[in-house]
Amino acid sequence: MENLIKKVLYTGVGIVAATTERLQNSIDELVEKGKISEEEGKKVVDDVVKNAETQRPQFENRFKKIVDSAFDKMNLPQSDAFSKMEKRIKSLEVKVGLLAKEVERQKAERKEAEKK
Repeated sequence: MENLIKKVLYTGVGIVAATTERLQNSIDELVEKGKISEEEGKKVVDDVVKNAETQRPQFENRFKKIVDSAFDKMNLPQSDAFSKMEKRIKSLEVKVGLLAKEVERQKAERKEAEKK
């Protein structure tokens, strides 16, 4: 789940970067046309980037809550519960293997006893 969240957040970072680039291009055009000064354009871009950085933690928290809620509704085990289940399954596999060997040993003993 953590990898999914990271991928989505990195996608979000990419979108922000692309949006910032488009904004910068638009501002550059306005500066070239003389509609705004270079200083005003730089301030607009800086304000947008600063605002995005300020809101990023809030977005991450909201996104994580949404993802957690979705996973809770799917009734999937959390990673710690999943790890515990994996360990338990491995332990049970070992026990089943030992029991299977014991059954085979007892079968062999019975066959030997029947021969006598």
